[in-house]
Amino acid sequence: MTRDVVQARRTTPFKDVVRLLDHHRISGMPVVDADDKVVGVLSGSDLVRYQAHPDGATAPPALTAGDVMSSPAITVHPEQTVPDAARLMERRGVERLPVVDEADRLIGIATRRDLLRVFLRADDDIRREVSEEIVLAALDLPSDAVRVCVRDGVVTLGGRVGARSQVPELVHAVWRLDGVVGVVNALDFRIDDRETPTPFRRTGRL
Repeated sequence: MTRDVVQARRTTPFKDVVRLLDHHRISGMPVVDADDKVVGVLSGSDLVRYQAHPDGATAPPALTAGDVMSSPAITVHPEQTVPDAARLMERRGVERLPVVDEADRLIGIATRRDLLRVFLRADDDIRREVSEEIVLAALDLPSDAVRVCVRDGVVTLGGRVGARSQVPELVHAVWRLDGVVGVVNALDFRIDDRETPTPFRRTGRL
């Protein structure tokens, strides 16, 4: 995300909003209240919609960011992953997501460009994180248990883990890493810990 955020207040005049967008060469910005809580998002399309009234007159000088913004704002928290943010952007059809803390105060903004930049992450960096931080550190598996191959952001997992339940756990953890665009699961396991035990049956006469 970008921490240096261009923002507007509810009371920021319409013309000042236009100047901010033009000066910083951006297409939108969050709108915050006096406590820096995000109350809406303002985009170029919002401005165009209010530039003229049905009778052709220009927008009145008293028009403010609060009048123009889209509300409520679609926001994310810093602990959410890049794939989650990308899916939210696609689902809601937005170009930017204000990043807020637990009190909904603005701490940054994530744009489509920010998200795309993450997916340019080097394959070697992804492979190193999978091997060291997930396979070894998080799941405590032997270093030679899982073979990790990464090509163009697609992670292929091979080898054999101890229990069947570790397979989806590993795949899910890899999917959530920044820069991962796909996961190929070629893992095997030694013990099927998801089988339902056969009920004990008493045989013979008492």
